[in-house]
Amino acid sequence: MFRSRSKEEKAPTDQVMADLSNQPRDPQAPKGRPTPKRSEAQTQRRAVVASTGNRKEDAKRARERRRAEMARQREGMARGEERYLPVRDRGPVRKFVRDFVDSRFHVAEMFIPMAVVILALSLVRTPQIQNVAFLLWLGVIALILVDSAGLFIRLRKQIAVRFPNEPKRSAVVYGLLRALQMRRLRLPKPQVKRGERP
Repeated sequence: MFRSRSKEEKAPTDQVMADLSNQPRDPQAPKGRPTPKRSEAQTQRRAVVASTGNRKEDAKRARERRRAEMARQREGMARGEERYLPVRDRGPVRKFVRDFVDSRFHVAEMFIPMAVVILALSLVRTPQIQNVAFLLWLGVIALILVDSAGLFIRLRKQIAVRFPNEPKRSAVVYGLLRALQMRRLRLPKPQVKRGERP
């Protein structure tokens, strides 16, 4: 009598446990095991790295591995490989924006060299040269604004045509910021030549 009853109770419990194990765990729910002490966690991390018995050698190996991994990530990012890119640079829309900006010359990319020249001219105590520097500064800003407005309109139109169903949030701003950088300093590196169609 007791035996049959305990079997009947056990069967539904096993089924409920199986159902619970198939469901994804709520991030707020407890993880089902105790948190290890700090000393245990550090011991486990050290055990993962192959130990030679010499702490200096182990630290040197770990540094070399980190350096090699960082170099691989930098090279991948420079080449534009998707998995190495930061989140802001990922996706087909951002790749198109980069190629669109890199395929043309923009006045904005000359902003930093021009700013250095204008600053040097403005330091000269001659009033005529300072006036020239001021007018040059106004001219550069006006050219950058006109060029950026044209880029904004063209880029927004091209993105709307090519990617009607993709999320396009802040893609045009991303392009404008890229146009402000000097071509050789851009990351990821330009993948298209000037004059090439993206």
